[in-house]
Amino acid sequence: MTGRLEGKVALISGAAKGQGEAEARVFVAEGAAVVLGDVLDAEGEGVAESLGDRARYVHLDVSREDDWLQAVRTVTETFGGLDILINNAGIIRMGMMLDVSLDDYMSVINVNQVGCWLGMKSAGAVMRRGGSIINISSMNGVVPGPGIMSYVASKFAIRGMTKAAALELGPKGIRVNSIHPGAILTDMSRAGLAHIEGNPLAGLPIPRIGEPEEVARLALFLASDDASYSTGSEFVIDGGWLVTPALL
Repeated sequence: MTGRLEGKVALISGAAKGQGEAEARVFVAEGAAVVLGDVLDAEGEGVAESLGDRARYVHLDVSREDDWLQAVRTVTETFGGLDILINNAGIIRMGMMLDVSLDDYMSVINVNQVGCWLGMKSAGAVMRRGGSIINISSMNGVVPGPGIMSYVASKFAIRGMTKAAALELGPKGIRVNSIHPGAILTDMSRAGLAHIEGNPLAGLPIPRIGEPEEVARLALFLASDDASYSTGSEFVIDGGWLVTPALL
């Protein structure tokens, strides 16, 4: 590793497993101190412990403002400041629009969309100049899919909120960008792929599923000073899914 985040402090939501865990591991390896937030306390504490003194775990239900305020307080009191936020936590609930209840719809919106907004609001208030906020959207924040309307709505919202936040936080020296993963080797992608007939990955220009570490390395770029002139932008990492007409 090259120490690209040496001296920086990051807060990552949904960091107990999957993409969030991969981001935490890459960031610590690159010199950052990291606070991992999640509702999976045992798993999150285990990841933080495995990362050593430059990692801490905090319980974080991203739909609760009090949890966000406590997480940010933990970051600043433990490591002296905040430079990077990754809004990674997210859920998906399958079901066609006519069959889904309002409660089920709102459960996804509250985690994916409201959670992202609360994260930007809470972290943006204390983030140091030169900071970077990275919002994990989805390729379904660019194109829709059937049976996942709440997920699509939340991920389109993240894409728009990212751009609005870039305008608002730019004068504070804070960059805001979104990442749009395709099929990544996580529990969420497995659930989504299970509802698609055949093997769509075989038709991709890069015909395989993505690895969480590949998303983490893209997040590393956006968190680092290498991306100092990038804000309000969306970065797709989908193996070419969005340029494959037969899959859209």
